[in-house]
Amino acid sequence: MKKQTVKNKETQTIRMMSYFINATVDIIEKEGIDKVTIRKIGDLAGYNSATIYNYFEDLSHLIFFASMNFVKKYTDALPKYLEKARTPMERYLLIWECFCKYSFESPQIYYAVFSSNLGTNPINMTNYYEFSPMDLVELPEELRPMLLESNQSKRTLIAFNQYIKDGDMQEADAARIAECHYLIWQGMLTLFINNRSTYSVEEATKVTVSHIKNTMPLSSLTI
Repeated sequence: MKKQTVKNKETQTIRMMSYFINATVDIIEKEGIDKVTIRKIGDLAGYNSATIYNYFEDLSHLIFFASMNFVKKYTDALPKYLEKARTPMERYLLIWECFCKYSFESPQIYYAVFSSNLGTNPINMTNYYEFSPMDLVELPEELRPMLLESNQSKRTLIAFNQYIKDGDMQEADAARIAECHYLIWQGMLTLFINNRSTYSVEEATKVTVSHIKNTMPLSSLTI
């Protein structure tokens, strides 16, 4: 009986969270992410806005969960991109190419997931996939460790695993380069967010990937 009560409570929690997440997604689609407010979410979901804080610590947490609905376009597209890879280097650059394309198309969404301040208790991708387990099932097994990491520098470091495993790159060097590549991407994303970029999404993707390639160690470029 106790287990059933706990299960019922978990089901109710997931149901309530979904009301608020779906309302947030709806606002983002119709008005934009910058128009999301607690009051609007509560009104659309049909609950007092104070109720939201029983399930989410902060508005940014709720926006994170809602934004992940849009990031799914990237995770769905990535396996197809990687079919073209013949070498570790090509695979690494194709990961960035795919990520840049989708993030520059929706810069505010990707900022909310990978760069925004999530308060004193940040959440991660695993939290999202616990809420949406079917999305996790659809993730290719070999890409899961990277896609479950919300810190973009750490995601990049995971993408270097084959280099490290083969002895072509030291882990300390990989960590430094991963941070550099994150900052390159973050810089271009910031230009899009602030409407300072004169690039199209395709041009920005090409430029960013080129900068990333140019900061790779020479030894890795020949792999």
